Amino acid sequence: MTCTKCQTDCKRHGFDRKGNQRFQCPECSKTYQTPQNKPLSGMYLPVDDAEFILRLLLEGNSVSSVVRLTGTHQKTVLKLLVKAGEKCERIMGRYVRNVQVKDLEFDELWSFIGKKEKRVRPEDDQNMGDCYTFVAIERNSKLVVNIAMGKRNQATTDVFVEGVRQAMAPGSEVQVATDGFAPYKSAITTTLGDCADYAMLIKVYQAAPEGERRYSPGEVASTEVVPVIGRPDPARICTSIVERQNLSVRMGTRRFTRLTNAFSKKWENHWAAVSTWFAFYNFCRVHKTLRITPAMAAGISDHVWDVRELLVA
Repeated sequence: MTCTKCQTDCKRHGFDRKGNQRFQCPECSKTYQTPQNKPLSGMYLPVDDAEFILRLLLEGNSVSSVVRLTGTHQKTVLKLLVKAGEKCERIMGRYVRNVQVKDLEFDELWSFIGKKEKRVRPEDDQNMGDCYTFVAIERNSKLVVNIAMGKRNQATTDVFVEGVRQAMAPGSEVQVATDGFAPYKSAITTTLGDCADYAMLIKVYQAAPEGERRYSPGEVASTEVVPVIGRPDPARICTSIVERQNLSVRMGTRRFTRLTNAFSKKWENHWAAVSTWFAFYNFCRVHKTLRITPAMAAGISDHVWDVRELLVA
């Protein structure tokens, strides 16, 4: 330890109340402490405890369950989630760039914030109600290239597709497959039209038997392929990968679990949970088919990340 004023070596000068080594300059008597690595700035929670809490949240536990299991206050858990979400959002923006893509699949994952859409009043926060997470996944590497969260409308779709374009490597030739959501046509045509072959895979569902009420869509009666741009390869027109990934989200993030009282009450907390999950999926979670992480398969990482790396990166 060197004194910033006198540029002389300091001597040990006992410890503070937390056990950190102190130093004192022999000339000006100014005291210093050992520099502390605080990845969770503004929080007194130890990194080991923060990592364990984040692991619990990423394995499908609710905030209330984590509070009971760890004895940590609910506000501390939520504050940690928001900080982790901010870090993971920056990680996704920093590393998922110039990605070589060949086949992209788009889909939207439904959830809600605060209350169901039919119960939202004009005076309520407009972020309440239905909330859709748009997901773009590369079929071969299983990498989630981009996510966006918002209402299921043209504006959110445009922002989502623009983010996909920014993540792709320049000069990439890609084939895109989506469901029959109409706003994809104009967004993909405008943003990716010069480098993409695009087709819609429209599913036709059977009507539920009379008197039967269903929470989920009925069985698929038939599928229709509709080419939109270029000459898409029929053998590669599929949305199964992204739909299977939606199941992983619902199993690993409690806020997406259907038919329960687990839902987000605030937009910020919901976005933090979404960002954290997809960063964890890309960099930390080994894909059972690939036997490596999607980030390693895409060539943007050389090792399996630990959850701690999401906190300290």
